[in-house]
Amino acid sequence: MASTLRSNYVPIFVMLPLGVVNVNNVFEDPETLEKQLKKLKEIGVDGIMVDVWWGLIENKGPKQYDWAAYRSLFELLVKIGLKIQAIMSFHQCGGNVGDIVTIPLPKWVLAIGDKVPDIFYTNRSGTRNPEYLSIGVDNENLFQGRTPVQIYSDYMKSFKNAMAGIFEAGHITDVEVGLGPAGELRYSSYPETQGWKFPGIGEFQCYDKYLKADFKAAATKAGHPEWDLPDNAGTYNDTPGDTEFFATNGTYRTEKGRFFLTWYSNKLIEHGDQILEEANKVFNGTKTRLAAKVSGIHWWFKDQSHAAELTAGYYNLDDRDGYRPLARMLTRHYGTLDFTCLEMKDSEQPETAKSGPQELVQQVLSAGWREVIDVAGENALSRYDATAYNQMLLNVRPNGVSKEGERKPKMSALTYLRLSEDLLSKENFSLFASFVKKMHADLDYVPNIIDLTPLERSKPKIPIEKLVEAATPKLEPFPWDSETDLPVESS
Repeated sequence: MASTLRSNYVPIFVMLPLGVVNVNNVFEDPETLEKQLKKLKEIGVDGIMVDVWWGLIENKGPKQYDWAAYRSLFELLVKIGLKIQAIMSFHQCGGNVGDIVTIPLPKWVLAIGDKVPDIFYTNRSGTRNPEYLSIGVDNENLFQGRTPVQIYSDYMKSFKNAMAGIFEAGHITDVEVGLGPAGELRYSSYPETQGWKFPGIGEFQCYDKYLKADFKAAATKAGHPEWDLPDNAGTYNDTPGDTEFFATNGTYRTEKGRFFLTWYSNKLIEHGDQILEEANKVFNGTKTRLAAKVSGIHWWFKDQSHAAELTAGYYNLDDRDGYRPLARMLTRHYGTLDFTCLEMKDSEQPETAKSGPQELVQQVLSAGWREVIDVAGENALSRYDATAYNQMLLNVRPNGVSKEGERKPKMSALTYLRLSEDLLSKENFSLFASFVKKMHADLDYVPNIIDLTPLERSKPKIPIEKLVEAATPKLEPFPWDSETDLPVESS
């Protein structure tokens, strides 16, 4: 029975509101939250996910950490008996889909940006984006004696020390390391704050002086000092056909275009690799998992250019797997790949967007399973309907429930976005309770289903060439059933 249970039960977490700790770093309304969390616990929810905002904790100055509000929140979660997925949120809150709270980066970091604006992602027209520090400055000593990589490492050490007893008791099951805008390992290619609207292709974000210099050095080393960054890739709300770069047989297919896209996507992989190694050093030995979030950029997936994925840094084409190298990188840190848009169906998207969320989910989850890592995920938009729940259940167990002795693909966890009064309303909550039960394969809540071993030290560094070998040949995704075998029933 135990093995069958483990082979089918998928833990479900619920994301807390973005401002549960408010913009003044105060845990504002613990009484209301406690009542809400108890309702989640009553229906068998396994745990919660929460953003731990850099812009709140280290806002007053370098290494001036204030964990008091989060300590109170985490102690409440422990009291109620909910496991914790903690996101190291090194990005700004505000400017992305669903952001209803604004929490900028720390004031002292933004002040440095006023003097050195190239610390931020920059598009071709020179517009800066203060959502997240450019990966071009990862190892630049510009921040009062530290590099961003050192800042992130120090922050994670401080978090671990502040929550030492909670870690030791095994309550923090996952530490998701923020690696870009919205906490996702990507470039800030589609910012609503700069006028982007779905389904625009977005823009490359590598025109700060640090990344420009890096590209020029790479091109020169490759024997092409005359190559420059793209100047024909359009603007945020273009379609692929509006541009020379993404058009049929466009620049992206040329030697120069392929070189640029390889460099651009490799920089992202190396960024994730370096910071996850620092995270592994910090949390090594704790009973927790590391995770990295990859964005579900499903629009233009069915266009041969995959333009929106390319501007975000995912070098994914019909003959090249842009996600398996990321999964391979995660293998050395024992990392979990957390993916989004699990609730979406192709039929819900406008035809003009050439959107393929179902095929994208299948490709990314298959990439993770082929590299033998845990794959987790979440919905991208708030949904309370049976159609969305059933699509998530299908992706969680794409070939259904395993019988005794069988081994079928299964996600390691799902995080539902997000806790709200809408979710808790009577008509929505009863269906959500059914969804939780189906996530658990109709089994009762199991308190110790998430049984973690101490996090092992990262394996030796894998050369970028070896990581990129995973991109080709692009294999067919694993087969998916047409619908889940354990659906929720709408009333």
